Amino acid sequence: NNIKIKLVRMDYMPSIEAFTTPSVDACVMTNMDCLTIPVAGGISCSAIIVGDYSNGNDALIVRNNLTIPQLKGKKVNLVQFSVSHYMLSRALDMNGMTDDDVKIINVSDSDIGPAFIANKDQEAVVTWNPLVMEIMKNPGVKKIFDSSQIPGEILDLMVVKTKVLQANPELGKALAGAWFEVMDIMSSRTDKGKGALEEMAKAGGSSLIEYQNQLKTTAMFYKASDAVTYTNSEEIKTNMRRVRNFCSKYELLGAGVKADDLGIKFSDGTVIGNQNKILFIYDAVYMQGASK
Repeated sequence: NNIKIKLVRMDYMPSIEAFTTPSVDACVMTNMDCLTIPVAGGISCSAIIVGDYSNGNDALIVRNNLTIPQLKGKKVNLVQFSVSHYMLSRALDMNGMTDDDVKIINVSDSDIGPAFIANKDQEAVVTWNPLVMEIMKNPGVKKIFDSSQIPGEILDLMVVKTKVLQANPELGKALAGAWFEVMDIMSSRTDKGKGALEEMAKAGGSSLIEYQNQLKTTAMFYKASDAVTYTNSEEIKTNMRRVRNFCSKYELLGAGVKADDLGIKFSDGTVIGNQNKILFIYDAVYMQGASK
């Protein structure tokens, strides 16, 4: 369709930071990071592809056979205000506790795995794959909660700046078309499929086996029609409310910004929050196009 797309491979956080500048039009990120970075910065974002959700990729791991109630008063290592922090919050909530019941220790994502493995005094850590798999290889550790217990809450999305999408709807079509073409290849039991997985594993700095194990703890929407069904569900609204409320509690939407100060619009047109300040839009049109 005469549309030229320049793909740039970047590390995760730098890619989202680049998306907040005028030079980047689209980026893959989680629903929570979309809220706390571009949306919090006032950029209206359209999620045109719901790619997958974490279904065990994020985990709370302990030593000394600790249970969640036994974490009371203990230090928990994680990347503060990240998806890990959100998941810990949910795990505590499901056990009648709050974040105030534990001591959160903020650790960088590059140090968190090696530090926990090396320091046997650390009793609890929340992180994501492939670090979870690395930590679980060590004796005396136990996984006591993971993201499969909060399905659909940690989503991976293809996000496009709303004004760019409105001016260039062909961009949405091209991205969704290419995305689901790759999903087709990935999920095919062919040499081409294996080649694609090998390429992805290499790009992510892991072996093919490790990458395939990560896919097992990721609920992938390989078919566009399944992604559309999920995007149109009531479940996505409930989950977005939860994520938004967490972000608001920690002022991750901006200083003093309440959950209802900004609007999130869903594919059926319903809005939660401020109808006059919609900054996060789930747009299923392009996935629908790709499913035909």
